[in-house]
Amino acid sequence: MKKIEAIIRLSRFDAIRDALAKIGVNFFTLKDVKGFGLQKGEKLVYRGSVYDSDYIARLQLDILCSDAQVDQITETIIQAGRTGEVGDGKVMVFDVANVTRIRTGEQNESAL
Repeated sequence: MKKIEAIIRLSRFDAIRDALAKIGVNFFTLKDVKGFGLQKGEKLVYRGSVYDSDYIARLQLDILCSDAQVDQITETIIQAGRTGEVGDGKVMVFDVANVTRIRTGEQNESAL
């Protein structure tokens, strides 16, 4: 089993979510994240004043999947999330030792 973490642009979330749904990925965890990178911080407007922010706001998707699904899921995220500009994000894949569904006690791939 694998865990895919994808850091993506907020503006590309709908396209990525829809593309994942087309390949049968209908569940993932979503987090608001902030970071630093090659892309400079964004300008924020608050009560008419413009403030430079040192961080970049992004979303992080966490997806658990079988080993066989990894390539298709990562390629789908990359294709749907790519704008060609600095700051498109990253996709990381990690090994998962064990997963247990709390409700039923199912483990590993049957818990996905």
